[in-house]
Amino acid sequence: MDFGVVLQTNPPAWRTVGLAKQAEEHGFDYVWTFDSHLLWQEPYVIYSAILAETNRIIVGPMVTNPATRDWTVTASVFATLNEMYGNRTVLGMGRGDSAVRVLNGRPTTLKEMREATHVIRELANCRPAIVNGTTLQFPWARSSSLEVWVAAYGPMALKAAGETGDGFILQLADVDVAQWMITQVRQAAADAGRDPDALTFCVAAPAYVGDNREHMLDQCRWFGGMVGNHVADVVAKYGEEADFPAVLVDYIKGRTGYDYNSHGKASNDHVDFVPDEIVERFCLLGTPEEHVAKLEQLKAIGVDQFAVYLQHDNKEETLRQYGEHVMPLLRDQVVAKS
Repeated sequence: MDFGVVLQTNPPAWRTVGLAKQAEEHGFDYVWTFDSHLLWQEPYVIYSAILAETNRIIVGPMVTNPATRDWTVTASVFATLNEMYGNRTVLGMGRGDSAVRVLNGRPTTLKEMREATHVIRELANCRPAIVNGTTLQFPWARSSSLEVWVAAYGPMALKAAGETGDGFILQLADVDVAQWMITQVRQAAADAGRDPDALTFCVAAPAYVGDNREHMLDQCRWFGGMVGNHVADVVAKYGEEADFPAVLVDYIKGRTGYDYNSHGKASNDHVDFVPDEIVERFCLLGTPEEHVAKLEQLKAIGVDQFAVYLQHDNKEETLRQYGEHVMPLLRDQVVAKS
């Protein structure tokens, strides 16, 4: 199993770079960031600094969208970073949440997301793509290689992830829900004639290593509110009787609204509707042993990467605990002499 961290690009930017360096020092494989240009600093600029100051870490957005950035510009950014730093990027793609809603916009259609995924992947892999009826290609890109992983919750979005993504991102760590959604994505890939085993399955959620349960719950409750935004979209489209995990539909019934000024913050005061049970199910809390036990369950259902949302007051200690006491137990063990 691989491991990543998900950071917000809060100022100062060097704080983000410093956390990324710590993540690499503790053995993490990926550094992801939010991509919401009004709420936080521009991540793609910061990626260049992270890549320059690390040796092997892979960086990318969790997640970008087709609405707020021109697709060809996005492809150019990643192809440039890859040419500069040796193919150490990955791109998470979604329909758009905070980045578009803060602008009073709406998430893109799945058709647009599919098209953007194709165009960005082709161009960033040094291949031609048709855009606006014209065949385009970067004449300067020689070695760039980029995977596009699709984030999804709803039935049709899960289908799109299986049919078009190089990987699937699920932003919650409930084992039962994850198993259901991974099954949907794998089936969609198989139905499209793709090899489901070729996809990477990434689960992302807050992880807090500690012993004060009440404090950990309060620090991670914001995540249930963020997931609730996406679930509310699914319910609005398909209805409460849709073929969708009931636990997701049930817990948002008390949701009354959401303030994007508090998006992704432990201090979010619009998440009182999120019960402790949901925080426990969606996140990883407690001792290193508790984290390992849940990660073993996720690994058993096919999760290839766990990405830690690091939006709480215990960032450095969580990185250290994962590096010393959690990740080594989830890695494939190799001995010098057998």
